[in-house]
Amino acid sequence: MTHLPRIIAGAGVLALGVALAACSADGGGSGDGDGFSIVFLASSSQNGYNQAVYEGVQNKAKELEKELGISITTKIQDGQFDANTQLSQLQNAGTTGQASGVIVVPQDGPGLAAAFPLGNDIPVVSVLNPIGPDIDKMEPQTEGVVSTVASPPSAGAQRQAETVVEYCKDIDPCKIGLLAGLLNSPLDVARIAAWKDVLGAHDNIEIVGTVEGAYDRDKSLTAVSNLLQANKDINGILSNADQQTMGAQIALENAGIDPSSIFLTGGGGTTEAVKAVREGKWTNDYLNYPVSMGEAALEQLINKLRGEKVEAVVDADTLVDLPPMVTKEDLEAAPDFTGEWNG
Repeated sequence: MTHLPRIIAGAGVLALGVALAACSADGGGSGDGDGFSIVFLASSSQNGYNQAVYEGVQNKAKELEKELGISITTKIQDGQFDANTQLSQLQNAGTTGQASGVIVVPQDGPGLAAAFPLGNDIPVVSVLNPIGPDIDKMEPQTEGVVSTVASPPSAGAQRQAETVVEYCKDIDPCKIGLLAGLLNSPLDVARIAAWKDVLGAHDNIEIVGTVEGAYDRDKSLTAVSNLLQANKDINGILSNADQQTMGAQIALENAGIDPSSIFLTGGGGTTEAVKAVREGKWTNDYLNYPVSMGEAALEQLINKLRGEKVEAVVDADTLVDLPPMVTKEDLEAAPDFTGEWNG
């Protein structure tokens, strides 16, 4: 587990064409002295979050090579934010015999369960959300998945929405826009449902629209700009991703609205988000630690391959000693924390 100080300012853009993180050895080995070949299935290799998870995988591979005297080769594959593409990649990784194990950031966790049983009996670790029918159940639901490094998305979304309720307590009506990632993604469907459950219990809160940001700054800028055309008196924007919130911030500024004058949040704990919260431009941010999550995922996978104890669930919210939802005051108490990645 990683604790403060844990500063990786600028978990930079990876050279995605470079497939190997370490010297190659015999893939598929499972004992001391053997080589391990690890396939990392990104939901999108062009996405900064996925890149940061892979950076953590690479970091841990180098560390374990020195510590254990083994060889670990890693390779990234691009799921292109497409569930069928990623499903095919997982099935291929499980049948070619070239992979010792797989780490995956699922585009569609429930849908990926269809890949099991894999053609070869290799362990799989899931990051960010689980593989199986229940998006909020972190314990492995599918035989072959040995560990999940995540926290329940609905619980995180509820936590976010509760801070909106607190902000809106003396505002009636309090007009809130919802900025989700992908409206058809099981992960985002669960988050949106949790947001609406919490906000819908308060008569003073009015949801003025739910728009899709696709985890992209420019797309979020466009989506929020459109939302603001009919809602210039908006009181807040609830987003699940920092890249999206940065786009929302620009849209607000373009519309002549000071971001610090409304409720504004994101999710991910990027260096930009941490800076925005410190400066008071954003109300808070739901921290996430993708580099640390990638490190934890590879550690559990190698433990499994070496016949050692595996943590079935690694709670992502506990990887750094800060509360999940951070305010300016929280960050003032942790002056060295900058975030683990750039969105």
